Amino acid sequence: MTKSKLNLIIDGLLLLCMASIAGIGLLMKYVLVPRYQRFEIYGRNVELFFWGFDRHQWGTIHLAIGLVFIALLFLHVVLHWEMIVTIYRKLVPAPLMRNIIAAILIGLTALLIAFPCFVKPEVREAGHREGPGRRGLRMPIRLTQ
Repeated sequence: MTKSKLNLIIDGLLLLCMASIAGIGLLMKYVLVPRYQRFEIYGRNVELFFWGFDRHQWGTIHLAIGLVFIALLFLHVVLHWEMIVTIYRKLVPAPLMRNIIAAILIGLTALLIAFPCFVKPEVREAGHREGPGRRGLRMPIRLTQ
């Protein structure tokens, strides 16, 4: 297989991954809404599914496609590395400035990828803010005509 055919296949897969990530993100945001919004929308505590999967299962799929996207993006960069270096050298002719910019980009990338490993969640006792239907909390039933 030629390099250009491989590039085209990888670019097509990147497009499909990006579209899937966006579509699933919108699905989770606007269709499979969080538990605290369900009572407001449906008037009762309900479970929401699409194609048999709930919001959390779609989140797992969203993550898996995101990881595939990152792997394909890495492969895309590897295959285009010579072009990237050539354009970068033309855009930033001073070697010292190129090294500084590259170090900053690499440092920020590493920080953004690794930050979940270094943060701790804020832990609070569960209370009435959890939403209807959780831990025995019930919202009053509204009777409308």
